[in-house]
Amino acid sequence: MKEPIIHRADLVYPELCYQIIGILFEVYNELGYGHAEKIYQKAVAIALKNAGLKFIEQKYYPLKFKGEKIGSGFFDFIIEDKIVLELKKGNRFVKAHIDQVYEYLVSNNLKLGILSYFAPRNLHYKRIVNLK
Repeated sequence: MKEPIIHRADLVYPELCYQIIGILFEVYNELGYGHAEKIYQKAVAIALKNAGLKFIEQKYYPLKFKGEKIGSGFFDFIIEDKIVLELKKGNRFVKAHIDQVYEYLVSNNLKLGILSYFAPRNLHYKRIVNLK
């Protein structure tokens, strides 16, 4: 018997988030550990396309201070114009990477980011929410 999907009002984009996380596990399960981040990025792009999700890969964004551009950056992915997905290779979450995703969200007025690590024994992910 299939488990019913429980809808939680406190989660941001739960169905889309679960779909993206499933794609990340699909990529990890097929490729395993040890590849460069760009290899995982190419595989995730194929999986997102096959799932019929709208996404932009390596999305440029300007960083502004008081209306003036002071720098720029790139998202690994922005999915359905809602969720930032950042891929990393490594074993643990690094505060600098969490801060990076959070800054992407704040500077682009987005609500949810997923930070994903392709690690030696498993895939790890963290949801990062912009509450501003």
